[in-house]
Amino acid sequence: MVKSAADLVFKNGLVVTPGGTIEGGVAILDGKIVAVGGDSFLPEAKRGIDLGGKYLLPGVIDPEVHLGGHRALADDFRSETKAAAASGVTTWGMQLVSLAITGGADKVKGPADIPTFTQAMPSFYEASRSAVIDFFLTPILGTDEHVAEIPFLAQEHGITSFKLHLQMQGPWKPSWPAYAFDDGSVYSTFAAVAKLGAPAIALMHCENWEIAAVLQKQLMADGRTDMGAWDDRSPWFTEAGHARAYLYYARITGCPVYVIHVTAKETIDELKKAKAEGAVVYSEIGTHYLVLNKDAWKINVPLRDHSTHEALWRALASGDIDCIGSDHVAHTRPREAMETGNVWTTVSGFPSRVEGMFPMMLSEGVNKGRITIERLAQVASENPAKIFGLYPRKGAIMPGADADLVVVDLARRAKITKDILHTVTPWSIYEGWDVTGWPVMTVVRGNVVMEWPEGEPRARVTEACAGQYIRRQLARQS
Repeated sequence: MVKSAADLVFKNGLVVTPGGTIEGGVAILDGKIVAVGGDSFLPEAKRGIDLGGKYLLPGVIDPEVHLGGHRALADDFRSETKAAAASGVTTWGMQLVSLAITGGADKVKGPADIPTFTQAMPSFYEASRSAVIDFFLTPILGTDEHVAEIPFLAQEHGITSFKLHLQMQGPWKPSWPAYAFDDGSVYSTFAAVAKLGAPAIALMHCENWEIAAVLQKQLMADGRTDMGAWDDRSPWFTEAGHARAYLYYARITGCPVYVIHVTAKETIDELKKAKAEGAVVYSEIGTHYLVLNKDAWKINVPLRDHSTHEALWRALASGDIDCIGSDHVAHTRPREAMETGNVWTTVSGFPSRVEGMFPMMLSEGVNKGRITIERLAQVASENPAKIFGLYPRKGAIMPGADADLVVVDLARRAKITKDILHTVTPWSIYEGWDVTGWPVMTVVRGNVVMEWPEGEPRARVTEACAGQYIRRQLARQS
């Protein structure tokens, strides 16, 4: 029997471990899990929490958030990591262009003015001091100078994931000042990442905007202004076609890749083909692609028709899609200041996605039988931890791992309103939804950062800045 004292013990719960769900709990000492098992197996602790039969899952690892796009990065770190904590997220993957870190996009007059990540990292560390949860960085590469930095960023900053916004290819444009790259840059990225070895990986946003531009002209000529036209502007084949082309180059170079925003059966088919040909391929879907229809808002990759939802749920449940990600952004404007009634002038990218991600997976997924809670723990925690070089420190409930946990009440009901949110954004795309199944406690390395007591209108989130930057290590360095 384990008899040593602990700082915190959870008992009387259903614990989702890599080996399955067990009755009992978890003991925590010095921010680490020291015991997992039946209640009688667990030691005494300074604080004990009776789970009352609720589920205890590994903390959510959300691989995709884009902060610093609409205000200072430090401000976003402060408010948005609180929103993430309220949603069960314990580790956040910051996917950032260098200008999101440094600011000064208005001063960029050409490619030479785009800051390198080496220049940006001091500002990144400074801005992140207000983080409530743990986080890692995935640079979004926009120039050949960024590509050249890959070995240095891995060695000096513990960065092993690198993203390509493939839809942004081409010469520098003042409307998108962070990018100036081409297929040569993409190939060089794949080659550089492959050379690093595990767990280094290249991320791809697949969406052919050159074709989308042609389709947009046709749609505008036809007088289309409805929100659903955004999907028709960039339909499934712009996603699947991009994936097909660049998965081939990734396989040629031996580079593992992670395809973000998989929203179409045809894209999943391309992933399967690439795997059969020997490529190492993983994929992600945003929860919003599983529950929102194409007429809800404009984002990139577009929301698809509701008829696609069940097939995508099946793909996530079966293993054809590996992870979920929020793709969270923060706006300070109310909905009426973003939505014009014309899709072409409406501000792209609905905000507050992180606070909808896990509750929607519980309410629309687990509680409606579309995905098991064990599979949810895999796609929300274990798989991203393994793919992004965080496992076994993160992503599973087992001795020796960081005590990153989320308590889930599958029976908790709440209606989503702006008053329930913790994000700076003053509205939610899910406003008015009745949701059953919520995270009610979030723990980061043994620190309780969120509690939602029964009967209170919304979760309580800590003011403490307990978050830490997670350096990752290449296998050859260990």
